[in-house]
Amino acid sequence: MKDLSKQRGVTLIELLIVVTIIAVLAAIAIPSYNNYVMRARRTEARGNLQELSQYLERYFTENGRYDQDRGGTAFSLPFNKSPKEGAATFYNITFAAGPAQSSYTLKATPTGAQTIDTACGALTLAHTGTKCILNGTKCSNVVADQAVVGECW
Repeated sequence: MKDLSKQRGVTLIELLIVVTIIAVLAAIAIPSYNNYVMRARRTEARGNLQELSQYLERYFTENGRYDQDRGGTAFSLPFNKSPKEGAATFYNITFAAGPAQSSYTLKATPTGAQTIDTACGALTLAHTGTKCILNGTKCSNVVADQAVVGECW
């Protein structure tokens, strides 16, 4: 007869404990990872808005206006999605207002997998440097909104 004290292998209880530990770790790690990815995509969209804003300011310096060049050709954005390259689109970039002769407001609207970003939603950037979130409902030029806008921008 075999000596049971020298058996090798894993008992069902030990296996269930390991599976439970892995499940708990996954329940913590996966949402954290998804949050990190969402924030990274938002950061890229913010950078794209700032790049376009700088492009518009150079355009204004050369033409004296935002909406058209000296020859009367209407201005169009050099790119309209974030990220700029690749097949995936997480933000659509458009003008929320303008461009007018002396003003514009750029808007990055979450799309696809990024629509889960309900804390910040659509980001806007105006020619004055005013940054807004949640489709313009909270803006950096309002003292009460500066903290929440700062978390998204």
